[in-house]
Amino acid sequence: MRSGTAVVLGGSVAGLCAAGVLARRFERVVVLERDELPPGAEHRRGVPQSKHPHFLLNSGRRAIGEIFPGFEEALIAAGGMRLMPSMDAAYCENDGWAPRKSGSMTMVYSSRVLIERVLREKVREVPAIEIREGVTVTGLRSSGGGTVGGRVEGVEFRGGDGAGYLAADLVVDALGRGSSVVEWLVADGWSAPPEKTLDAKVTYVSRWYDLPPAGRRPESWWWRHLVITPTQDTGDHPDEHEFLSNFFPIEGDRAIVCMGSWGIQMPRKTEAFEDAVDRVRAAAFGRATRACTPTSEVHLTRSTGNKWRRFDLLDVPPVGLVSVGDSICAFNPFYAQGMSSAARSALILGEMLAGREVLDAAFSKEFLARQKTSLDVPWMLAMARDQAYDFATGSEVAAPWRRRLAARFSWPVFNAINAASREDAYVEQTFAQVFNLDKSLREMAADPRFWFGIARYKLRQRLGRTVVPGGFDERDDPPGTDYTGYTGRAGAPSAGARRGDDLVET
Repeated sequence: MRSGTAVVLGGSVAGLCAAGVLARRFERVVVLERDELPPGAEHRRGVPQSKHPHFLLNSGRRAIGEIFPGFEEALIAAGGMRLMPSMDAAYCENDGWAPRKSGSMTMVYSSRVLIERVLREKVREVPAIEIREGVTVTGLRSSGGGTVGGRVEGVEFRGGDGAGYLAADLVVDALGRGSSVVEWLVADGWSAPPEKTLDAKVTYVSRWYDLPPAGRRPESWWWRHLVITPTQDTGDHPDEHEFLSNFFPIEGDRAIVCMGSWGIQMPRKTEAFEDAVDRVRAAAFGRATRACTPTSEVHLTRSTGNKWRRFDLLDVPPVGLVSVGDSICAFNPFYAQGMSSAARSALILGEMLAGREVLDAAFSKEFLARQKTSLDVPWMLAMARDQAYDFATGSEVAAPWRRRLAARFSWPVFNAINAASREDAYVEQTFAQVFNLDKSLREMAADPRFWFGIARYKLRQRLGRTVVPGGFDERDDPPGTDYTGYTGRAGAPSAGARRGDDLVET
């Protein structure tokens, strides 16, 4: 039987997912949101990163679908696109364009603002949830702060009607990177949680574009998504060759053109942005951008450090408080883990609340332990790459020998995995599971079948016995040939025949 009141601080993806699971346990769920929420898919002050591309990983899609049944279908009905990246995206890797072929992974592409709009519509279908807009949270009230019996009891806020207070059986902090909850807890006598941090100085810039009308797009545009990875050339080259670049499709026949880098100053002005687009190492990226019509200014973000507030390490964690999303663990946005990690935390919370009447210290510690296990998966992925940079700062800076190893081997290992995935379904599926947070990096590293597949591919490559070609010239348009099922034997599919806008096996 539902009873009591829960209060959620913040109405973004993390807060809305939390509200969805809380409504199954509490009679009343109140979401306090500082912004006035737009009725449509529009940007707002509280989510500045909405102007950049956002991936909703498979684990995040499933989690949100469990919390709000029909979410994915509603997102697609609103304009989102379910695509297979290995067929619908063109990837320029270290040695050139990767071959196009069917894979195990699908993704739903849309803007962040559309994801939030659809989520808000789902939340508003739940009678127990009330969203209060234009409300600023100003503090917490607690008793016995820092003691075994201490707990958070409610939330202080300020809105259009002045100051107010909400008593709560459970408070969920979804205020993001800038959350002041730790400061409020310390003021009430709690210990601040230890923090893990690593800032690899990532900066990225984005601009929104309208695509050309369908009938006027170049014939070479079989793809929907372009990805250009940083060069691994150690010789002289333009800074733009170091960029991770995305021509990212969203609803409404639009695209977000995004370029980012580790430790390089990014172009902030329109003219500089357009010049940089033309210097990205795959010429198709600049050609595609120039064929589109810009509809926004250049948006820049550099608040990209990894930060994990380790509440699980406190001897006496605050009872009556849960943190989700960036409030507890914020990632380098390059790795597209934030929304999915937040939804996974919400699912854990929902599972633990089911049939639980007492939210005591044991509940808090068990939740933090389970959440820590979940967050370990994306955190390890972020560390694996960001620890390779000598200019990175924070508590998790690796020893020099580890930085050298990461810098020396991370890209070659990534290249080997991608290449082996073309001919080994197990390698492809395993890496897709890791990318989508369904399997940890540690599990992959300990999987002998996975590494056998890569070693076998490398041996075949050395002997000239690989089947699916790769490394197509990056100066050319990405090849549209579908190599699904290709064996290299006579009569096997070796090229694609155009049918409408798709390539099919012949």
